[in-house]
Amino acid sequence: MGLLWEQARAPLVVPMLKLVVALCLIMSLMLFVERVYMGIVIIFVKLFKTQKRYKWEPLNNHDSDDIELANNSSYPMVLVQIPMYNEKEVYQLSIGAACGLSWPSDRIIIQVLDDSTDPLIKNMVEVECQRWGSKGINIKYEIRKNRNGYKAGALKEGMKHSYVALCDYVAIFDADFQPDPDFLCRTIPFLAHNPDVALVQARWQFVNADECLMTRMQEMSLDYHFLVEQEVGSSTHAFFGFNGTAGVWRISALNEAGGWKDRTTVEDMDLAVRAGLKGWKFLYLSHVKVKNELPSTFKAYRYQQHRWSCGPANLFKKMAMEIIRNKKVSVWKKFYLIYSFFFVRKIVAHVVTFVFYCIVLPATVFVPEVQVPKWGAVYIPSIITLLNAVGTPRSLHLIVFWILFENVMSMHRTKATFIGLLEAGRVNEWVVTEKLGDALKMQSSGGKALKKPRIKITGRLHFLELLVGAYLFFCGCYDLTFGKNHYFIYLFLQSIAFFIVGIGYVGIFVPNS
Repeated sequence: MGLLWEQARAPLVVPMLKLVVALCLIMSLMLFVERVYMGIVIIFVKLFKTQKRYKWEPLNNHDSDDIELANNSSYPMVLVQIPMYNEKEVYQLSIGAACGLSWPSDRIIIQVLDDSTDPLIKNMVEVECQRWGSKGINIKYEIRKNRNGYKAGALKEGMKHSYVALCDYVAIFDADFQPDPDFLCRTIPFLAHNPDVALVQARWQFVNADECLMTRMQEMSLDYHFLVEQEVGSSTHAFFGFNGTAGVWRISALNEAGGWKDRTTVEDMDLAVRAGLKGWKFLYLSHVKVKNELPSTFKAYRYQQHRWSCGPANLFKKMAMEIIRNKKVSVWKKFYLIYSFFFVRKIVAHVVTFVFYCIVLPATVFVPEVQVPKWGAVYIPSIITLLNAVGTPRSLHLIVFWILFENVMSMHRTKATFIGLLEAGRVNEWVVTEKLGDALKMQSSGGKALKKPRIKITGRLHFLELLVGAYLFFCGCYDLTFGKNHYFIYLFLQSIAFFIVGIGYVGIFVPNS
């Protein structure tokens, strides 16, 4: 083996590794420029308050603060959709929050779209809807014969009911989302007074961010998405990806864009891109927050990340030419959609993180002829990391853990990205993210926390993580013994992170029942 290695090293391994390093450095630069650009824009937005260009006035101009006593004709008809699937832990929270929205009772329809397959849960949801209906709430409990299209199919079916024709706007909340009572009063006026705006998106606020280290890591990643990416898209191009929940759509814009489609696992992003190509504008409101729950088990988080990485890549493949051929939007907006929104953020960001920092960079310890410049190995990733972390100042002390965890998750995201691009077997896999609402409520009220049950070790092992962890550990040992790069400190830390995730010691543990 040593002889084969020496014979292949100079003519094959070194040139190939140099080429891959060069490609990774180019991708790192692309990601670096993107992050710096968004950082500059967000500073400009905060200084000059560009959001004020959209008109906002309260719909009720009367002195009375009681919406029910106000002139109802000044309030548009609003549909509130709550899609759910076996949401035993959170269905009461979401339905209660939706029914508590401050809006004239004859100008709002609550629509619960229940795709539950568990008859017991189905009955519980229906009884809850009947309970609110008996209080005078206009609530509709809707079911269908199958789950075709999953969430997109449920939303599409929900829009077919005759009473929807009476509505001007539709607010969508996933089953674990709890809007404040004034949510509609703060969002609908933007749509009512700005006829070119199709979507108003609110920010997510996480009720269980402090539950475990994994939820803190998620909070850091998602805060950057909401405080920077969404804000930049809204301010510069009036376009961003709809988050699938905690947003209000103009129904005419939704219909003009072609309605809900189930061709990918990111039906929300699909609708947003199609509406954007029709010339509609989007508005993001960072000051309007909607409470929701982060996945706190690693299994749930991994399924969620697969969907969030595979779907955009698959949608990019399906829509790239449609975006290029579109004649209703500017060249600059097309470039933003194809290069920035899709290619850099949804593909390059995942691929370069795993391939460069977990595969290629460690491999260079065996080939001293291939040198990674310090700016590519240290400076650029450090700046990118700091720019990502500014969204959650309270977690800056956890930045090292965040880097290591994100690198581990980048393996799953990269795999999912290629599945989406190649339309492989799991491209349309849809697993509903597990919610633990009741458990969280019990913890917050002083009840006993979830205990770690006895689980067979084989049920918790993740072999890909263990394999990559072993590779990184071997690279670290080689670098410590023979190398001169001093990568071994990072390699050992990263291998430990892969091992910890590989044995399932991340997130919280819940009984299988």
